[in-house]
Amino acid sequence: MKKVKVSLRPIVSKINLPTVLKSTILPRDSIERLFVATQVGEIFYIGNGAVRTFLDIRQRIIKLGDPGGGYDERGLLGLAFHPQFYYNGLFYLHYSLAGTQGPGALPEPFNPNPCDPNTLNLRWVNRETLYDHIDTVEEWFLPANGQPQRRRTLLNLRRPFFNHNGVNSLNFSPETGKLVLTTGDGGSGYDPFNLSQDDMEIAGKIIEMDVSKVTFIGDPPIVTRFNELPVSIQATLTVMAKGVRNIPGISYQRFYNQYMKYVGQVGQDLVESIFSFLHFKPIPVTQLVQASLSNSELDQEGFINFGWRGWEGAFPTSIIGGCSSNPTLDEKTVAYYNEAIGTSVKRIQPLTSYFHKDERPNKFGGTALTGVQAFMGNEIPELTGSVVFTDVVRKAKPQTAARGVLAYSRVRTDGKLNDFSVIETDYNFGSKSAYYVSLGTNIDQTRLYLGVYDSMKVTDFNKGTVFEIVP
Repeated sequence: MKKVKVSLRPIVSKINLPTVLKSTILPRDSIERLFVATQVGEIFYIGNGAVRTFLDIRQRIIKLGDPGGGYDERGLLGLAFHPQFYYNGLFYLHYSLAGTQGPGALPEPFNPNPCDPNTLNLRWVNRETLYDHIDTVEEWFLPANGQPQRRRTLLNLRRPFFNHNGVNSLNFSPETGKLVLTTGDGGSGYDPFNLSQDDMEIAGKIIEMDVSKVTFIGDPPIVTRFNELPVSIQATLTVMAKGVRNIPGISYQRFYNQYMKYVGQVGQDLVESIFSFLHFKPIPVTQLVQASLSNSELDQEGFINFGWRGWEGAFPTSIIGGCSSNPTLDEKTVAYYNEAIGTSVKRIQPLTSYFHKDERPNKFGGTALTGVQAFMGNEIPELTGSVVFTDVVRKAKPQTAARGVLAYSRVRTDGKLNDFSVIETDYNFGSKSAYYVSLGTNIDQTRLYLGVYDSMKVTDFNKGTVFEIVP
């Protein structure tokens, strides 16, 4: 693949951790503006060089960074504008609710042990008391000449752990016009309860929500499973995919009259993966619930399955180090052998993957995928028609400053696994750390925006910068 060099042009700096970068045109406006949502609960918009506050819901967000020392995966996680936002003023938020902190689903950090079957088939019990927090998905309204107002709640989700809640988790599908919610597997590590493969679990899925349907539910119940939802809400939902570990959103790229979908899967210990698919067969939640009630098999031909937790990208999920007592062995043990076999032909293959350890020239050791965006602009012709992605930080020697990574890949015409190439940047961050935490685009995908933070702690404030990626 071609080597690509770009520049980073700062747009706004000294903001809190930028988790979502989206563009839209405000009602009664004529200029497309970049919106920046921060993890702590602020939403800014930028236009004509000015930065203005659109909405501040910091008081509605759970207390972040406690007790984990500042690192957190909760907060304001999703922002999406209705396709008719210019006319109807509707937009949507996904965030972790203040005052909902719980003890968590397990008393200790989870690690599966293939030598101990008791660790391989855990169940999430006492869910109403043993959980970490509650996430909510809400519809908001921007009235004429007024302040944004909360209109209704679409979902209230009880989450078992603090991590893997998704990020950039709300997007509208240009194919169906529905709101797309990406939910992580619930957290900890290795999906201890195998929620991502369970058809009834909301965790570990990509879900389409028909927001044009009125549910008449003022405050939906707090749930973890589809069959716990009122039928009126079930009827608004379809499931696009399962087998999700954690996803930094979904990106759509138009090809003639169809759309390629790009999804990034954050890895466990081995590899980060980007998936692409054109065709898919969503399943209505009402059908999933009916099949569960009748204990019948549902036809899942064409249904997207990313393979987690049996598969990490193109590889059976492995544990680094196994049952051997020989410390010199670089041993990897298949964590869930039976699940890897069971999903081997049901899952889709990734478009490309990159490893946490990679000594090859022009590659890098990654940490966690933080953004995936289709790019259709012509100003960087080497990237036109590609999918661009970011990793939060390149594996490096401890004494060097942290640096994120930009890279890109393309869909092959034969549909096979493709390589990727690092995108070089010329920006000088000096001695400061530069974690690449988010990636965004404008409406027609001709511009790319990069969110960078100086720290991995959400409690270190005002260390964020948003850049435009330019030739």
